[in-house]
Order: sequence, then C-alpha cells, then structure tokens
Amino acid sequence: MSRSDDSAEREQPSLLRRRRRGLAVAAVVVVAAVIGVSLALTGGDQEGQSEVSDVVARPDQSPPRQLIAAGQVALSAYYTTKLVQQPDGDAVNGREWSLYNAATKRYEKTDWAWLDVAPGMKTAAVLERDLPVDRIGLMDLSTGKVQRWIKLDKSVGGVQFSPDGKRLVATAYSHNPDGLFKDAPVRVQGASEDGDGREMPGPKQSRTGFYVIDVDSGRAQFSERPAKKDSLAAMAGTGRQDFSWSRDGKMLWEQRLDQPGRNYYDVNGRLKSLPRQKTDLIYPPVTASPDGKLVTGGFAGGKDGQIVSAVLDAKTGKQSAVVPGQQLLAWADNTHLIAWRCDPSQCQPGKGEFRNQLVLVGLDSDKVTPLSGFRKAQVEYAGRWNPVFTQR
Repeated sequence: MSRSDDSAEREQPSLLRRRRRGLAVAAVVVVAAVIGVSLALTGGDQEGQSEVSDVVARPDQSPPRQLIAAGQVALSAYYTTKLVQQPDGDAVNGREWSLYNAATKRYEKTDWAWLDVAPGMKTAAVLERDLPVDRIGLMDLSTGKVQRWIKLDKSVGGVQFSPDGKRLVATAYSHNPDGLFKDAPVRVQGASEDGDGREMPGPKQSRTGFYVIDVDSGRAQFSERPAKKDSLAAMAGTGRQDFSWSRDGKMLWEQRLDQPGRNYYDVNGRLKSLPRQKTDLIYPPVTASPDGKLVTGGFAGGKDGQIVSAVLDAKTGKQSAVVPGQQLLAWADNTHLIAWRCDPSQCQPGKGEFRNQLVLVGLDSDKVTPLSGFRKAQVEYAGRWNPVFTQR
C-alpha cells in the first residue's frame, strides 16, 4: 500500500518544510467534472505519448465519494484525524477511516481504529477501537465482514501488508500510540494568554516491538524493539513509531528520531548496518515504478515559481526527470504518477500552498489531469483527508 504519509503518520508540510503537519499540495486549473470515465494523458498535438489505462477521476469530489484510480493503483481508503477528549483529561488523536466498498462502489466510513488494504484490494487488515488491541481482523472487502481473527500475545497499534500481500508487520505498544496523556505533559510555547506557554497532555513512547505474521497460517513471530524514550521522541508529537516494509519486502524500517534517516531491520528484528541512503530523507517514503527502474524523489521546485518534483534512477539515485507536482504518491504505470499539486498561480508560502488536489502526471508530458477535488487551504482541520493507494 502506498500512503500519503508513512505508516507512522509523520506528515511534513510543503513549501515551508514545516514538520508534523500534512503536506498540502495540489490545486490545478479547474476543469469540468469527469465522473467514472477513462482519461488519456495524450494531448492532441503530442505524438508518441503513452496513455494510462483505466483512469477514473472525480475532480468535483473532495473527499471522494466514488472510486479514484489510474493504471495499476486505486485509492483504496482515506482517513481524517480527530482529537477526542477523554474523561480523565487524556485525549486521543485518532484516525477516522473511509474504505472503498466494491459492492456499493462508494467510500464508506468505518469504525476501525486502523486498517491496511492488501494488494489486489480483496482483503483488509483491521484493528478495533481503543488501541492497542490483541487481535487483527482479516476482512473480505467483497462482503465487508471479518473472515478471520489473528490472536496475539502482545497488543498492537498499527499493521501493514508486505508488498506481495503475504505477510503483515504489526507494531506492538503498551499504550495507545495516538494517545495524549495528562501524566506525560508537554509544554506548548505561546499557548497561554501571557505567551509563556502551558502544559498539555502529551504522547507516551510505548512501543515494545513488532510481529511479522504469515497471513495464510496466522503464524506470528515477535521481535522486541522498544521505543527510545528521549526528548526528541517527545518532540515528534506522537507516540506512534510504526515499522514499515522496505520496497522489496526483505526488510523493515523505522524513522529515526535522533537524526534524519531510517533504521533498517531484518524480519527477525536484527539491526542492519546499511549505508545512509539519500532516498531515506525523502517524504513521503519513496515508491518504485512497476519495472523497478525509477523511484519517486522529493520536491525539486523553487525556481521561477515551479511546482515540480524529481524522479530518480533507482540504481544511481540521480535525477532522471522532473514532473509537475510537489508530492509524489504512487505510480500508475512506469511513466505516470499520482501526485499532490498546488496551483502555481496560487501556491505561495503562507497563501494557497495547502489548497490541494490529486493529479495524474507523466514523465513525457507537461499535461496534468485532476483526479480529485480540492482540499481546503487549511493544514489543520478535522475534515482534511489523506489518501491511501493500493495496487489493484
């Protein structure tokens, strides 16, 4: 599954490079709504341009109500975040998920606290409310019913399918990774009327390790990898420190909190000594083209008002191309990507940069095809939706 954020929900905003908030990008010249039709990227006067198969766009819908898809991927789900106060002074900054229902052909709200969709979009792994929980549900997306539960000895707060869909990594916690606790206060500068700041409930770094689970058998192997309890972790603003799969599914990684970059582990929990990768610093995490030759890069604009991102050679890490858009999310095929993009005429620091729209872009064309409607130009509001893409 490809996310607009890493599974650890480390969202980093746009042009200003501010951290801990969702990178908002997108707005494109407004076009007429195109619903449920196939779109080609080829311009009438551009010969030799390839087309993307099975493009379904909803440029009038934000958040989307009906399927958005292009080539090999589809928007399988999206989520919003909501701060819910608890009776004891604690709070939970949890996710509210909407999942694509193939039967109704619409995105429908769910009660799950966490979910991930397997490649092929036939099965979802789900976690119940009040994280962490001691079982993972495997839900049939054709019926919307959990077909099987995988029971665990330790409670988990996040789960992700491997790239081939045959395994899960589930991150274990002793406290809710999305919780904010009164007995773990953080000082917010300037939050009080006198500007001196005040204490507010904060996260607890309670990760204990991770499970690697065989989906067919339900066999689970636990590796102890507790969170590092330090000030830098607290500054991250979340107790969520999930593990994610590497692009080839051979290793797992976590975001480092002491410095930019990642730590890599094998599936048995052993730390791997790997050279620091330039692509580890790119947000969101890089994704590879279906043929494995290219990977998504970071924002490459900044000159002459350009809103473009780099595409890199997977072997050398050198820039291979630039495409319209500020945040590259998923590959539709070997030459086309789905991205967030802000309207170049409105995308300015402090104004318009967070008004965004999903678009389809190509390596061999400047043409931009809107896929969704616009999100609001506010980086923090309860209805700000975050897309999740899955190979279909």
